[in-house]
Amino acid sequence: MGKSTACAHTIQGLLKYHGLKNKKLRLPYHDSISVCAKALTTTATVDFDHRYSEDLIEINGTTAKANEARRVLAVIEPLRKLAKNRDRFRLTSANNLREVKGVGYSAAAFASIALAASTALNLKIELSRLSEIARLGSGSASRSLVGGFAIWYANKNGRSFARQLDDGTRVKLAMGIVPLASDVKTEHAHEESVSSPFFTARVKEVKAELPKMIRAIRKGDVREVSQIAENDSLSLHAVTTTGRSGLVLVSPETITVIRRVKTLREGQGIPVWYSLDTGPSVFLNTQPEYLDTVCEDIQNNTNLQVIKSEVGGSASTIDQHLF
Repeated sequence: MGKSTACAHTIQGLLKYHGLKNKKLRLPYHDSISVCAKALTTTATVDFDHRYSEDLIEINGTTAKANEARRVLAVIEPLRKLAKNRDRFRLTSANNLREVKGVGYSAAAFASIALAASTALNLKIELSRLSEIARLGSGSASRSLVGGFAIWYANKNGRSFARQLDDGTRVKLAMGIVPLASDVKTEHAHEESVSSPFFTARVKEVKAELPKMIRAIRKGDVREVSQIAENDSLSLHAVTTTGRSGLVLVSPETITVIRRVKTLREGQGIPVWYSLDTGPSVFLNTQPEYLDTVCEDIQNNTNLQVIKSEVGGSASTIDQHLF
């Protein structure tokens, strides 16, 4: 029926969601806020054609595993149903960086898949509705789809979708990203969090911080946004490590970066804060005029790669297909 390619940016959780109230529908316990990282992307090409005898799914050069295929179909099937189309499809998606955990690639993947598939099926669908469908593959994909600083509502008038709060015009945030690898699955981390004796307290804490984060974004206050994100990172990892199996997501390199960030801020007066999602990778949040100094210092003192990034926009279709 048609072929389309879309590109979406990964997300940094600022007030992060952790744990799922409904795993199948990927409904969270509370609202969450993130920002897209322009430097990190996933591109997906989707082609619907009656000549395909089966659905073909390839992720980063490898045939999708059963669980990956199920998550892709959770997004594709509602779109095929809306389009009243039963053609099989071929899908190829690729991250622009491999072997890294905790920088939001699953969000970018399902945002790009949702947009590419809906475009290929020639669906005219509201962005909020498409974000609900992208959510079925990865909760944070709802936010990656709309881009910039975005809020994902757990339940707003019976719906769970995302909307953009700022495209980066007001909040002049610059990011350094330290990509680190891990074998831990995000799904496992979500399951573990709910078993923590501190999980209920975390949900209450996040709900209290949400209006503060929204105000900081509206004011364009990079420092406040970054400080809240740093505090929330500690809360998220505290809940994960106190879950049933004591899951530790950070690595020695993570701790090294965190300590260096604190030295820069407290010892040298440089406004920089760290942020962690469900993985060992570290985001370095600062103001644009300090980004080069921060990234060079971290690289020189940790011997780790640091990627510079601006705020990324919403998912978009592109002309360069992957096949």
